[in-house]
Amino acid sequence: MDQHNNQHQFQSPLLMAIMIALLLTPVSALAYLDPTTGSMLISAIVGLFASLVLAIKTYWYRIKSFFKSKPAESKPDDETT
Repeated sequence: MDQHNNQHQFQSPLLMAIMIALLLTPVSALAYLDPTTGSMLISAIVGLFASLVLAIKTYWYRIKSFFKSKPAESKPDDETT
């Protein structure tokens, strides 16, 4: 029974290492990327960055208040007449 558990423990990392090695092996794509593809990628990255900036700007006060400590509550004065 112990031998079966040892084989199972050994096979799992070995199997994982083989899978990672296969995924990292380079394969020829045989694809053509025309010049406008680079332009599209750059505009997509700029658009994503602009969207993130706008989202942060929109929720800036919520983010600011989340990290800001709450002010201490003041005690009412006893000298009210």
